[in-house]
Amino acid sequence: MTARRPARLAALALVLALVGLSGLAPVPAAHAAARVTVVNDQGSAAIDPTYATRLRVSGRGFQSVRGGHGGIYVFFGTVSGQWRPSKGGSTGENYFYVPDSESRDNAGHQAYVAFPGSDTAGSANGGVVTADGRWSTTINVPGATFRSVDRKGKIRTIDCRKVTCGIITVGAHGVANDANETFTPVAVRDLYGGSAPSGTSRTGPDDVATPDAAVEAAEDAARTGKPAKRVKPVLSVDRRAAVAGRVLSFTARGLPAGAQVSAVLDDGVVAAGPFLVGDAGQVTGVLTLPLDLGSGTHELRLFGLDAGAGADGEDAPVVRFAVAAADDTAPAAAETTDADDEVAADRLGIAFFVLAALVLLGAVARLVLVARPRRSADAA
Repeated sequence: MTARRPARLAALALVLALVGLSGLAPVPAAHAAARVTVVNDQGSAAIDPTYATRLRVSGRGFQSVRGGHGGIYVFFGTVSGQWRPSKGGSTGENYFYVPDSESRDNAGHQAYVAFPGSDTAGSANGGVVTADGRWSTTINVPGATFRSVDRKGKIRTIDCRKVTCGIITVGAHGVANDANETFTPVAVRDLYGGSAPSGTSRTGPDDVATPDAAVEAAEDAARTGKPAKRVKPVLSVDRRAAVAGRVLSFTARGLPAGAQVSAVLDDGVVAAGPFLVGDAGQVTGVLTLPLDLGSGTHELRLFGLDAGAGADGEDAPVVRFAVAAADDTAPAAAETTDADDEVAADRLGIAFFVLAALVLLGAVARLVLVARPRRSADAA
């Protein structure tokens, strides 16, 4: 009985060591999925079918990237199929939204929530994502119907009484991020009993896409008998950023105010939009050049509503520019994300686990070695 005691002690020590190590093993950090809350001025997640509705949109559980490029776009629209950009979905094909300009002082149909310390935070009109993944902004919905441009430059009328519409969030400025891609359905309901609320006018699909400037020019021409003056649209790009894999910004001037336009690279290699032209006839947007885009001369063209105003006609704004091959010496993603920090933390935890295991196993081995002489002495 005495000879077995050291062996039992060694076995007990080994069991205790393993139990202790199980408590030291790193546990993956738990992350709540991104969630969006939507309420109108009556406290419900609904829009009026006839009159404009202002929605308060709040998010939590989103990924916040300190100093990261871009942030989160907040749209109102509809989705279908595999719509997520990170999974290959694209605007004008898998999801449609109320168009607006990307400027800070747009019509409020879409919002841009920037990452903290982002190089584009100055253009954000929806605030900043907090370090713990929270944000809040407002979205103006023009009604139950709106018009949007598809990938082929054709106009589609979206009726939220026939399809499910809601709040869409995606990565901003061409940076796809599956952690920040959500769709939150919003109901269509008579919120005001058929009467326009104070300060709200009746809206419809024509209120968010009609080239008012072109219509006014035609009316002036009819009254005066003189041909309407036409300003040829001009499209320009940031040529310094024309590198495969980078985000390219563009600006167009001379477009009809209120028109929708989409930007298409080459023969549909990549597209962005729709964008809503501002009152001054100017629109600014961005699109990401594919990483495998060949170097050389490429073409960017705008498509919109009125062929005579630069959509599909001879005056369609187009610019040709040189694209450089991807710069392999400068990684495209230089910023550190929260996910990277978690991986580093897990690796550190694993290293600590291994070290602790070695120390405890060494102690068990020492205990066994000390017990052997005693057992030999007892046997003698």
